[in-house]
Parts: sequence; structure tokens; C-alpha cells
Amino acid sequence: MLRSSLRSRRSVLRNSAVGFGNLAFLHLLQQNCPAADPTSDPAAVNPAGPLSPKPTHFSARAKRVVFLFMKGGPSHVDTFDPKPLLDRDHGKPLPFDLPRVTFAKQGNLLRSPWRFKPHGESGLPVSELFPNVATHIDDLCILRSLHGTNPAHGGALLKLHTGSDQFVRPSLGSWLTYGLGTENENLPAFVTICPTLAHGGVNNWGAAFLPAHCQGTPIGNASLKARSVGVKHIRNQRIDLRNQRQQLDLIRAMNQDHLESVGSNAALEGRLDSFELAYRMQASMPELQDLTKETSATQRMYGIDDPVTEDFGRQCLMARRFLENGVRFVQVTHSDSEVQWDQHGNLYAGHTKNAAEVDKPIAGFLQDLKSRGLLEDTLVIWGGEFGRTPTAQGNNGRDHNPHGFTMWMAGGGVKGGYAYGATDDYGYYAAENKMHVHDLHATILHLMGLDHQRLTYRYAGRDFRLTDVAGQVADDILA
Repeated sequence: MLRSSLRSRRSVLRNSAVGFGNLAFLHLLQQNCPAADPTSDPAAVNPAGPLSPKPTHFSARAKRVVFLFMKGGPSHVDTFDPKPLLDRDHGKPLPFDLPRVTFAKQGNLLRSPWRFKPHGESGLPVSELFPNVATHIDDLCILRSLHGTNPAHGGALLKLHTGSDQFVRPSLGSWLTYGLGTENENLPAFVTICPTLAHGGVNNWGAAFLPAHCQGTPIGNASLKARSVGVKHIRNQRIDLRNQRQQLDLIRAMNQDHLESVGSNAALEGRLDSFELAYRMQASMPELQDLTKETSATQRMYGIDDPVTEDFGRQCLMARRFLENGVRFVQVTHSDSEVQWDQHGNLYAGHTKNAAEVDKPIAGFLQDLKSRGLLEDTLVIWGGEFGRTPTAQGNNGRDHNPHGFTMWMAGGGVKGGYAYGATDDYGYYAAENKMHVHDLHATILHLMGLDHQRLTYRYAGRDFRLTDVAGQVADDILA
């Protein structure tokens, strides 16, 4: 009986070994083939071109998105989520348990060094760190109950941008490009201005397994001043447009012959489409990047005349120009290699510096969008990858806190002058109307007219989506 059992197991392993190799071979073939056509999806193949506008699942409240990303994690209890008990109990131990995993050693409760005051008709409180943004409080929807899963910058950035903190997945901007296309085929659908190259880098604006045209186009990076950034080599100094057109036509004809002989090849087709987009961008991008076309009054509104606010002001003004010219998703990143918003120590100096750099540009950006009639159908999002702890790290810092933090939205179909959700009495954990990152993504897609459960892409034998198998739309914030 034992010998028979051994022989049977050996036979199974020997025979199935061939099957394992076959499965691996089929997987490799599938990676080189186009994904299955999701014909019920708005991102189904469009013969007019990969970036052509696509229909929404239902009526959209917003047409475009801009994400003002504060790299490093701004403290919610020092900006938009006041905690009176934190002031009262300063220096005392936290009266409940810390999370099972913390990023660093934490001490007792640390009150905010900034005062909060009510603003606008809504009376919502804003820290004195943001006096200019506070004047727009009646346009803001404050989301006070965000929570994620990862206390480290790298994982938290990926989670916020792609929905996954462990795997390479398409970014939010890429999903929106895939689902909706662009409003201007002479420009990329997804632009990221001065993105950080750390903590996930290109994966935070990458398309992963989505078609190549869904990839974000970086304009500079966080180590460069906005004054000097732009699309490189946007003009060919040696070959005129007519000769470029002839070259591209020849390249496409030669590759079309190849495709007809070997069949469809998504990677090759994506490269050909990128050549065409680069050609078309020559007609639009140089003028679009030239901020001297803006009036001096507009430049002052964004703070470009002040060395403190110039850099982020330029980024925000570039973002407005991209948005009004049909770019679907724009990200603007506030980051530097020294301070960022990551104040493990020296909280007062760090947050004061950072807020001073972004407060006036953001207020100017909101005012500009509103005066041009763009805010109504542009969804503005502000926030970082997590918040900070109400407990102290050292004497004057705060640790990472993904368990409860604040972001805000404006325009694009959300309620203005409204606060949604809440953290606990001290600001450590999301407690009321908890909003996971998947819920945030589901809500953003909903505002753009997309059902997050229907926006799928088949890859490696399964359907993927931005929100994985979770996500609830926060209906209460919809105007």
C-alpha cells in the first residue's frame, strides 16, 4: 500500500511538471497580448484614438481633477481638525492603547502650537497656519475621518496614489485616463508637476498594466525649481514639422506591416501612439508652459512675486493652465529634500515654513478657478499620505499617523462649508463616518461619473480595479 501510494504521488508530480511549465508559458504570452476588451466599460477601445473622450457610466459632477499633494504628511490636529481635549490634556499619557504597529517611539499628548478660529458662513474652524485658505472655507469639504493601512511613507504614498501599498498598480490618474480619455488630444490626459522621486517614485503616477497612454507625464521633479521645469525637447531644432510628419508616417507604415504579420502588440502600439502625441504636443505645450502670458495681477494672486510662495505658486498656475486646456488629471506636489511635512521634530518651524509656501498659492488657485467658472466642474483635492499623531515624538514633533487624518475637497460636486466624519477626541483614530483610502477613490471616481466597481481591466487572468474588492462612495458629501 505504501509503495503504491509513493508511486502514485511521484506519477502525479512527474506528469504535472509539464503542466506547470505550460502555465508559466501561457502567462508570459498573456503579458504580451492586449487585455480583454471590457465592452461594457467606458474605456473600451475607441477607434478614434486611445485618448479620445469616452462616455461616463452616469452623469458626472466633475470633468477634471487636480490633486494638491503635501508630501510627508501634514498634521490634521494642527491644520483642519481642532481638538480641545488635546489642549486640555497636554503632557498627559494617551488615555487609550496605541496601534499595534507604530513608526517610532511616542510620548505623551502634545497640544497644537496654533490656534483655530471659525471662518465663513459655515463657521468651520481653520488653524492660523492657513489664513488665506480659510477665506475659502465655504467652498471646502473637510474630510476628517480618512484612514489607511501603512505607517511608512513608501507604502502610504502608494496606497493613496494606486490603492495598493504592496504591489505595482495603476495610479488614480491613470485609471481616470483609461476610463475617460482626455478633452484635448494635443496634450497628455494626466500630468504631474514636480513629483517626488522618492517613496514609490514613478509608480505613484505610473500606468502599470494599463495601456501606455494612461501613464502620467512628469513635468520636472521635486528636486527642481518650478521656474526651470518643462517638457524636455518639445521643439526639434533640426527637423521641421513637415519632415517629422513624414518620418512618423514611415515609422507607422513599417510597424503596421509588422503588426499585420505578427498580430496585435499593445506595447508597440503604445509606443507609436506616444510618438504621435509628442508630435502633436509641439503645437500646444510651449505656449502652455509660458507663464509670462499671465497678467501681473494673476501672478501676484498666486504669490509668484514672493520668493517664499513663488515655487508652489508657479506649479499651481501651471496646473490651472493645463486644466483649462483639457488635461483630465493634474497633480501638484509640495515637497523638498529637507523639510517636507514630515515633522518628527521641530514641528512649529517645519509646519510654519510649509504652510507659508502653499497657503497663498492655494487660495489664489481656488479664486482663479472660481472666477473663470472652472471650480464648479473641477474637483480640487488637498492632503498628504497620512496625518500626524496627537502624541509627541521627542519634545516637539509628531510621528506618522495613518489611522486618522484629514484631507479636503473643493468644487466638482462636493458640499462646500461642510465637515465630514471625525476622529476621536484626541485625533488618533478615525471614529465617525470612517473613510478608508478605497472609499476616497470610489468617491472621486463617482464624482467623475465612473462606477468604481465597473471600471475594471483584465490582466493576468483576473479583473483589476482601483478599489480592489472594497470602496464605498461617501454620498453625504455630494452636493
